[in-house]
Amino acid sequence: MTLNDAIITRIHEICTEKSTNICDASLKGGMSPSALYDLTKGRTKCSKIITIKRFCEGAGITLKEFFDRTYFNDIEE
Repeated sequence: MTLNDAIITRIHEICTEKSTNICDASLKGGMSPSALYDLTKGRTKCSKIITIKRFCEGAGITLKEFFDRTYFNDIEE
């Protein structure tokens, strides 16, 4: 799994767990959802940590909670 694949997987997991969607979490985090949509659709290959942080804020979780999955330890380069 690549880093982008892991991030996309985690975003979808969190949206399911929190019964929310990318748009709502992004807006609650104070950003436009387009950056996350571009990432999840494969148009962006390099996500910024601030984008993930704002998504986390909108979803009501911390960065630590976001990255607290074992698959982040097995990233392919």
